[in-house]
Amino acid sequence: MEHFDILIIGAGLSGIGAGARVRMDLPGKTFAILEGRATSGGTWDLFRYPGVRSDSDMFTLGYRFRPWRDGKAIADGPSILNYIRETAREYDLEKEIRYGHRVRRAEWNSEEAKWTVEVETDISPHRNGDAEKEAKNFTCSFLYLCTGYYRYEEGYTPEWPGFNAYKGTVIHPQKWPEDLDFAGKRVLVIGSGATAVTLVPAMAETAGHVTMLQRSPTYIITMPSEDGMANAFRKLLPDRSAYTLARWKNILRQAFFYTLSKKRPAIMKRLIAKGIATEIGEEHLPHFTPRYDPWDQRLCIVPDSDLFRSIRERKASIVTGEIETFTATGVRLTSGDEIDADIIVTATGLILKIMDGIELSVDGEPVVLSEKIAYKGMMYNDVPNLAQAFGYTNASWTLKCDLTSEYVCRLVNYMDTRGLSYCVARLRDDSVTREPALDFNSGYVLRALYEIPSQGSRHPWRLHQNYFKDLSMLRYGRLDDGTMEFH
Repeated sequence: MEHFDILIIGAGLSGIGAGARVRMDLPGKTFAILEGRATSGGTWDLFRYPGVRSDSDMFTLGYRFRPWRDGKAIADGPSILNYIRETAREYDLEKEIRYGHRVRRAEWNSEEAKWTVEVETDISPHRNGDAEKEAKNFTCSFLYLCTGYYRYEEGYTPEWPGFNAYKGTVIHPQKWPEDLDFAGKRVLVIGSGATAVTLVPAMAETAGHVTMLQRSPTYIITMPSEDGMANAFRKLLPDRSAYTLARWKNILRQAFFYTLSKKRPAIMKRLIAKGIATEIGEEHLPHFTPRYDPWDQRLCIVPDSDLFRSIRERKASIVTGEIETFTATGVRLTSGDEIDADIIVTATGLILKIMDGIELSVDGEPVVLSEKIAYKGMMYNDVPNLAQAFGYTNASWTLKCDLTSEYVCRLVNYMDTRGLSYCVARLRDDSVTREPALDFNSGYVLRALYEIPSQGSRHPWRLHQNYFKDLSMLRYGRLDDGTMEFH
C-alpha cells in the first residue's frame, strides 16, 4: 500500500485549494488528491446547464493566495473551472491527483497512528461510459475531506402526482444533456433558487417562452457582474494588493448586509422590495416577497438584472402556486390553472451528503456522523487526524475552506515539531449541549439536518458562520486549547 502524510479527498474548488496550501506550508510532506470523477473542478465541471455561474463574487470565492484576474466578479462556470485548473497547474498539483479513485471507507488505527483508506478505482473504461472497478488501499497520517456537501450522482426531485403522465422532456440541471435544443420551445422551470434564476434568463434568449414556477418566493437581488471598485483598484495598485483590497471590501460588505438582515430584517425587506419595484414594477412584488426573513435562506444574486430584463421583455414570466398534478402536456396547479410546456426543468435542489457517503471507523468502532459534534466547524469529537472543508452558508464557500486548510497545515506542523503522531478533539464539558449544525431553512438542509453532525452550544464546538471569529480562531488561535488532545 502507498502511504502518504496527507490524503486530500476531492479535486474540486476546496480540494485544489487544499493541495496548494499543503504545497506552500508543508513542503516536505507527501500527499495525494483522490478524485472519484475523471476530471477536476467538482461542481464547476459537473454542472453544465445554460448560464451556470457563481452566486458569490470571485474576490471572496477565489483563493486568498491566488488573485482572480478576470473582468467579471460574478463569473460564469467555465471561467471558474479554468481558474481552478490554472491553480492546479501553477502549484504543480496535477501529478498528485488520482482520478477515478472513489473513497468508500476509511479506518483509523490508534496504535499505528494512521488511516487505512479503501478506494474503488475505475479501470478499462467501456464505450457506454461504464468501467470495471478495482479495489485499492492507501494509508495516510492525516485525512482531509474536501468532498463538498451534496450528492453528485443525482439531484433532488419531489414525488409529484402524475409525474409519469407527462409526455415531454424532463431534465434536472445536475444532469444536463449536451444536445438539448430548446430554441423556440415552451420551457417550464420548477424552482426559485439560484439554479432557477440562472436558467430562466439564459434559456429565455432562444426559447419561445420560459415560465418559472415557484411554490413560494425567494429573495432576489441584482448586482453588476463587474466590480467597478475592484477594477479601479487594479488600475492603481499591484495585482496582489488590488485583489486583497477588493477581497476585504467584499468580505465587509457581505458581513454588513448579513448582520443588517438578521438584526433589522424589516429594513432589508424594504430595500429588496424597492429594488424589485424599480426593476419590474410593484405589480410583481407578490412573486418576490417570501414568507421568511432575509438570510433565513440564501439570497439569490441576479447579475446585471438579467432575470428582470427577461421579464420586462416578456421572454419569461413567474407563476407562484403549487402543483396538483402533472398532465400529458405540462402541469395543473391547485388553483386550476394549467401550464403547458415542451420541456420541464426540475430545478428543485440538491441532496445533502456529508463526506460523500464515506464510511468511517475508529479503532474498529463505526463512526455515526449524526452522533458527532463539530469542533471549530471542521473536525469531529473522538475522530483523530481528520478534518473536513465546509464553507459558509451566509458568505462565499472558499472563505472558510481557505481558513480550514491553513489550520490543518498549522496542526500538522505543530505535531511534527513536538514529535506527536495524532490529535483528537474530546468533548468533556457537560455544559455543552447539542444544537442543529445549520440555522438555515433551505429545503436541502431541512431534509438532512438530523443525519449530519451537530454543533455545540459553546466555543470551540459552536459553528459561528462568521469569518472574523473564524479568522481569529483558525489562523491565530491556540492549537493546544485544552479541548484538542495530542498523542
